[in-house]
Amino acid sequence: MEHDDMMSGDRFPQWSVQETRDFLMIRGEMDPTFMETKRNKILWEVISTKMKETGYNRTAHQCRCKWKNLVTRYKGYETMEHEGMRQEFPFFKELQAIFTGRMQRMLWMEAEGGMRGSSSSSKSKKRSVMHQQLSSSSDDDDDEEIGTTYKKNKKKKINKTTTARMGVNLKDILEELMKQQIEIEKQWMKLYESKEEERRRRETEWRRKMEALENEKMMFDRTWRDREEETRIKQETKSEKRDALITLLLNKLTQH
Repeated sequence: MEHDDMMSGDRFPQWSVQETRDFLMIRGEMDPTFMETKRNKILWEVISTKMKETGYNRTAHQCRCKWKNLVTRYKGYETMEHEGMRQEFPFFKELQAIFTGRMQRMLWMEAEGGMRGSSSSSKSKKRSVMHQQLSSSSDDDDDEEIGTTYKKNKKKKINKTTTARMGVNLKDILEELMKQQIEIEKQWMKLYESKEEERRRRETEWRRKMEALENEKMMFDRTWRDREEETRIKQETKSEKRDALITLLLNKLTQH
């Protein structure tokens, strides 16, 4: 169970690890919509509905608070260079995939919007965009303002660059995007395979239990039939002895 549910001060039922992973999958699928619209309250209601369809009873407010807590923890672990420290946060990879996908969409927007230049390197750009989107993800209001902030930063960068560097830098950005996309697909595939393996394991366990119950029922039926047969044989034997005794007595009476 996750104990970060109490960080917001609201006493919500605790989230299990599987419920949190399912929540992050739903939130990740809707992240592009969150970045395109200002009606985030409606989107959280949609997420709440999807959670209920999955089997979890969570309100929109609970989902929103859970997202804030997860992002806060992720921001703390994201600054750690040691991979082992990051693994202490079980949802680090899921959140990393969401923010990496968001960064790619923002860079594509910049490339398709007629970007005439960029900063000194694509890596520094990636860190800047990642910092921006992490800051925006801690609250819905920041999510709504990310489009405006991004446009202002874009204009400043355009004024500081030249068209001569556009081709080379754009190529670097696209290559970086492809690498990130491949990594995201690997992570989501790994998550899907993990869930599929868990489903198969549960199905196998269920079948094993059903077979055990069936075997137990067959054993019970066999025992019951054996007892019935034993009782029948005893009754027949007893009846035969009684008939033999009556016949013997009748024979003696007729002889006298």
